[in-house]
Amino acid sequence: MNHSPELSVAQWRSSSYSNASGGECVQVSDDFPGLVPVRDSKNPTGPALVLRAAAWSAFVSSPADAAAPPPGWSTAAGHGRGLGS
Repeated sequence: MNHSPELSVAQWRSSSYSNASGGECVQVSDDFPGLVPVRDSKNPTGPALVLRAAAWSAFVSSPADAAAPPPGWSTAAGHGRGLGS
């Protein structure tokens, strides 16, 4: 069973920080509850990364919030940072 969103119908938006030509940024879609598709604005027909909304929120949180690892990450001693189970 395929649970991938149908991205061909997505409405994409660019970051407010992107330049006027739309280069050097990512685009996201708000069309899929609980998911955030992300793509390279320079390659709109290329692949997209689909993240859970919580993971995207952790990724774009302010640097002040960066001291705490995002949900699902492990900081086990001697193992550095990596995905938790």
